[in-house]
Amino acid sequence: MSLQDARVIDIHAHAVCEETFGAAGSFGPDLTEEADGTPVFRIGDYRLRGVRYRGSAFMDVDARIAAMDRSGIDWQLLSPNPLTYFHFIPSAEATRFCQTSNEAVAAWVARHPDRLGAAAAVPIQDVDAAIAEARRAVRSLGHKAIYIGTSMPHGLDDPVMDPFYEAIVDLDVPLFIHPGPDGIDGPPGSPALKRYELDILVGFTMQETTAVATLLFGGVLHRHPTLDICISHGGGALALVWGRLEHATHKRAWMPDHLKREGSFAEQLGRLWYDVHMHDDKALDLLAQRVGTGRMVYGTNFAGWDAPERFSPPKIDAPLADNARRLLRG
Repeated sequence: MSLQDARVIDIHAHAVCEETFGAAGSFGPDLTEEADGTPVFRIGDYRLRGVRYRGSAFMDVDARIAAMDRSGIDWQLLSPNPLTYFHFIPSAEATRFCQTSNEAVAAWVARHPDRLGAAAAVPIQDVDAAIAEARRAVRSLGHKAIYIGTSMPHGLDDPVMDPFYEAIVDLDVPLFIHPGPDGIDGPPGSPALKRYELDILVGFTMQETTAVATLLFGGVLHRHPTLDICISHGGGALALVWGRLEHATHKRAWMPDHLKREGSFAEQLGRLWYDVHMHDDKALDLLAQRVGTGRMVYGTNFAGWDAPERFSPPKIDAPLADNARRLLRG
């Protein structure tokens, strides 16, 4: 099986590599155990308890392949762990971590080139360093995509990002955007999201929706018409707030002129790609009505808490594997 032949392609699958522990200096990451055996994954001052990375499909590539076989997944794009984007730490530590991670994941792919590909981590707080690592990862390590979080010291629409977007287009790879919990190495975010794991359950949706609106209203999609960006979890709540955002294009004085043209709003958002890991066929149907199905791709959050036990095709009429091949230039 290869990307060209795969019937089920999973583009939402995070990986954790042993080689990355300590690669960000004092920020970690590291994995220890408490006295009762509870695993603790540390990133800076943040500690995640109870997730057994070591020995699982997260960290063991052979266990991953076996789990993919059980789940009915033919090919998978490996991506950085959302806990370790390190977009707010000093550039030197972030760059070292990204380099180490990208090399480690490339070694996984080399062991199973017919089943795996990789998306590269980059230190986006330093755009020049991010461009350099993106080029190295694609040209030297064979990565098929670039991966960033939704939050960083500057905005997704900041002009400082334009050279980065231009570099992605020049490399002819897609850019994946996926949130991480607020407060790991950056601003703390809303205190209300610190309870009941709302930073993941609700906060991720808020970050994805905000990212889509920022890319749209900030003119990123307009300035970079051939840039392919894939947003996780169906673009957050985009399908639900579509009408409100579109209404703003006709009513807000600050709106860019190109978005005031009839049809521009839908055309721009139809250019994004959407991971359909949404847990709700009705919400997926609404998204399909808004943006169509030609840029929808299958994702699982493989090995994560919300991953399906087996491949479960979304109830939409869309050639998801063919879409993924187009997105990944496969």
